[in-house]
Amino acid sequence: MRWAKIIAVVLIVLVGGYFALDPILNNINLGLDLQGGVHVVLLAEKPEGGKITDKDMQQLKAVMQERVDELGVAEPVIQIEGDRRLIIELPGVKDPEKAVDIIGRTAYLEFKTHDGQTILTGSDLSDAQGVIDPTTNEPIIDLQFNERGTKIFAETTSELVEKYREGDPRRVIGIYLDGKMLTSPFVKDVISNGRAQISGGFADYEEAANLAALLRAGALPVNVKIIEKRTVGPVLGQDSLEKSKKAVFWGIVLVMIYMVSFYRVPGLVADFALLVYALLVLAVLAALNATLTLPGIAGFLLSVGMAVDANVIIYERIKEEIRSGKSLRASVEAGFRRAILTVMDANITTLLAAAVLFKFGTGPVRGFAVTLSIGVLASLFTAIVLTRYILRELTSKGLINNPKLFGLGLQGR
Repeated sequence: MRWAKIIAVVLIVLVGGYFALDPILNNINLGLDLQGGVHVVLLAEKPEGGKITDKDMQQLKAVMQERVDELGVAEPVIQIEGDRRLIIELPGVKDPEKAVDIIGRTAYLEFKTHDGQTILTGSDLSDAQGVIDPTTNEPIIDLQFNERGTKIFAETTSELVEKYREGDPRRVIGIYLDGKMLTSPFVKDVISNGRAQISGGFADYEEAANLAALLRAGALPVNVKIIEKRTVGPVLGQDSLEKSKKAVFWGIVLVMIYMVSFYRVPGLVADFALLVYALLVLAVLAALNATLTLPGIAGFLLSVGMAVDANVIIYERIKEEIRSGKSLRASVEAGFRRAILTVMDANITTLLAAAVLFKFGTGPVRGFAVTLSIGVLASLFTAIVLTRYILRELTSKGLINNPKLFGLGLQGR
């Protein structure tokens, strides 16, 4: 009966963890390097006689975020690097070329009269949708102007209807995208409902829908050029994932074997705490909707070593107390009390380093910093709280009373 409480706690944690593991793993997003996708670096081009401002880059980032959202990509990475670069990572993209085309287009829409006067731009739109024209069965784009655009369009079409007879070539409004004419329909009547259509020139519905998505997201505030494009195939990503799983599995197994070999019962307690630690890290990553990358897995493995390192420091302190003649119970209490400052110092400096990496690093480096930070905090909990609770229960109730069970009889220890 003395073991009942400890056994119950261990069983509850292990069974609960077993059933929770699958849902947790299914809710963790995988990064570009683990599932494939596309990595693009854009360079904002300076206008003639001008410069790229922080506001331009923030607007560029916002427009790109809208475009990526239209693509339906889960957990994209979009971040500014330096003064003029924008890094975009799109994990899980099945058609990289289409994604790059959508990302790189300026998508500047203009409505012009016959004499080249621009009356409206894409900023005057409130919506754009790709549809199939029921009359011609061809793909078109339905446009809806905002309040300002509706007023200007009504005034312009009214002037054209009054000024020119029907069929006069000057009674047209050209629709241009990035300086290229898409269509130039005649104005037959005053258009006061703020609606227009782009028709003709679309190979299929998907092309019209993609262009509509660009128009909804808005034109780029500055011209950009693609200076780097890298695609990671799903096969390569899956291979990286499988190798990462093996690395994590064997890393944890070898650490667990080491702890039991050198610390006996406390090592077994540390192994249990390590399993809880791994579950906690994965659960937090899933709760934060974080994206796991190869550097993130490296951070996880590093934090596994740090979690065990905390236990090693504590257990060595406990051994010192036992050698001084104290009881196992008193040694456990004194060992934790003496080691806690050392453990905290080591982990706090790691957290500070992770904070610096997160602040100044790019996407993969940030992923490493986040995973490392979560791992450090989880290791502090399992080492200081969980292992301390279990060892207290084991020693205070006399469940273990032989110093050799703490590894004291081992050579060199």
